[in-house]
Amino acid sequence: MSAPWETLLDWWFGTSSDAAEVVAQRNGLWFGKNVCQDADAGGRFGDLVNQALDGGLQEWTAEADGWLALILLLDQLPRMIYRDTPRAYAGDARAQRVVREGLEKGFDRQLPPVRRVFAYLVLEHAEDLPSQERAVACFRDLRDQVGGSVRKPFDDFYDYAERHHAVVARFGRFPHRNAILGRPSSEEETAFLREPGSRF
Repeated sequence: MSAPWETLLDWWFGTSSDAAEVVAQRNGLWFGKNVCQDADAGGRFGDLVNQALDGGLQEWTAEADGWLALILLLDQLPRMIYRDTPRAYAGDARAQRVVREGLEKGFDRQLPPVRRVFAYLVLEHAEDLPSQERAVACFRDLRDQVGGSVRKPFDDFYDYAERHHAVVARFGRFPHRNAILGRPSSEEETAFLREPGSRF
């Protein structure tokens, strides 16, 4: 009998074992903004996302694959299903706790490099400097461990981690979330948001 999270992991990562192929095939799903993909995610996994956001599925954290799947339900899928609403970020606090607990157990080291990316992205999404610093360190280590044809995307992941770190180091938060979360923006943040590439 298959584990309850296998369908989610297969949908997110595909079935190839080649990291370069996985990144090439799934990059649009992971980082594109597509209403059809968002709707598909909601139709397939909306119930599981809401269970996770309500504090459920903790039993999934007993092993590395389940841990990663719960992270996706808390961090990645809400950003699709609830895009541009406060609920997109509703799982962040729990996701950060789950990630830290799994890192202490070494779960990330049990996963292929391309899957580890989505554990470390939780740290990259955090609005605090220690988490950002840890994200940069994790992505640096990951980049240094891969090579050959897959090195380029991992260089990019590291670059994005540094860029996120720079924003939180400057503002203490991500200004592009302010309007969605009902937070007032400072004059400096408003000016920053006019700059190209300021919205991740």
